[in-house]
Amino acid sequence: LLKRIDADFSPDALLKQLSVAQKHMVEITRALSHDASVIIMDEPTAALSRNEIEDLYRIVDQLKSQGRAIVFISHKFDEIFQVADRFVCLRDGEKVGEGLIADVTEAELVSLMVGRPIDQVFPKRDIKLGDTVLKVQGLSNPTEFADISFELRRGEILGFYGLVGAGRSEAMQCLFGLTAPSAGTVMLEGHPIRIHAPADAIAAGISYVPEDRQQQGVVLPLGIRHNMTLASISQHVKNWFLSKSSELDTVRALGTRLDVRAAHWEQTLSELSGGNQQKVVIAKWLAAKPKVVILDEPTKGIDVGSKAAVHDFIGELAEEGLAVILVSSELPEIMGLSDRVIVMQEGRIAASFERGAWSAEKIVTAATGARKAA
Repeated sequence: LLKRIDADFSPDALLKQLSVAQKHMVEITRALSHDASVIIMDEPTAALSRNEIEDLYRIVDQLKSQGRAIVFISHKFDEIFQVADRFVCLRDGEKVGEGLIADVTEAELVSLMVGRPIDQVFPKRDIKLGDTVLKVQGLSNPTEFADISFELRRGEILGFYGLVGAGRSEAMQCLFGLTAPSAGTVMLEGHPIRIHAPADAIAAGISYVPEDRQQQGVVLPLGIRHNMTLASISQHVKNWFLSKSSELDTVRALGTRLDVRAAHWEQTLSELSGGNQQKVVIAKWLAAKPKVVILDEPTKGIDVGSKAAVHDFIGELAEEGLAVILVSSELPEIMGLSDRVIVMQEGRIAASFERGAWSAEKIVTAATGARKAA
């Protein structure tokens, strides 16, 4: 069976010794051992590298050539167009479209999944920006970034873009107190602040939604209520006791606003989808009532519908006067949401663009260092 899918490991190997891709192969051969005519693959590429994904595509093609039917569940459009012959689109538990892949465009699929035209995915905002809330000057770290300086105003969404290793996330982690700077000053509402640890940042009014939500953002075995109030627990202490009713008031308000889909507010995070986990992380940090919120890859690994909900919510936060820093590797997201864009390259700021003055070409050129950006 392993030979039939060109597996390159021994059938005597222990599962704990195998890579994620090889474990997928074991699952597939188990289905073949039952002579399955239909094989369902649910987000099979979620933890795979690009080479491993290509190997999986090859296996899918082999199975198709053997006459087996494949149900391939994915929210990644490149996978759908690479693998599928037909599509069925679900939204909120209902089928909203189906057809041949050859007869549909990516924009049409996005519209089906989100429930609105693609040109409305990033609604236009008309916000008068307020006073400067955050001023960072010369923030540096010995090995990862240097001389990071910027200002952030109330109601502004400031995008940070760059390639992997550009130092964007590292600079934001330093600003939140997860790592120590070697130089630089930070001022919040005109007053200098010293951030030695995340507790200092939270007390000052800075929140940080991390890129890796499962490792840094949530406690998977705990329920929604506990996770959502972790950063604001002191707000729910009454007469030296933690008030569950106070917690639930906050959780219901934010959970409803962010459209967290769950059976109940005590449901564990491990039982939720990636999109709903991310909504809980965002809600947790908003419950702390920050003045500045840093969103590091806020839509990474979540479905298109959840992305649209997060995009809408980010816009709403800015409209309410919150200052937002958006770190993203998705250029459409950066260009669609930001009022200004700072581009980092090799640990330094390479360019800064105001809305209306940027283009995809200018931003990517600055990020790659191909030539000096205009």
